[in-house]
Amino acid sequence: MSQSLSPECTPLKQEYDSCFNSWFEGYLEPAVAASSSSEARAAYSKKKAEEFNQKCGKIWEQYKTCVQKSVKDKGLDKLLQQAREENPLIDP
Repeated sequence: MSQSLSPECTPLKQEYDSCFNSWFEGYLEPAVAASSSSEARAAYSKKKAEEFNQKCGKIWEQYKTCVQKSVKDKGLDKLLQQAREENPLIDP
């Protein structure tokens, strides 16, 4: 697995990557089976989102906070804002 933006964030990134990869492996195959109807797909997606939040949500928030702090500490927040102003996303 790759390094994070800042060395202090790397352990959190590795923990999150591991959690996400484990969760995602269990998501893909059943997602294809659940795609037979929009209701089944919506119910499956909701269930998997809740599972993700339960298993990986806390570490994701910690990692995201660390990266956001690193972005700001390195002055990249200003560059990101400039890029967003110059090339705004039309559809999120």
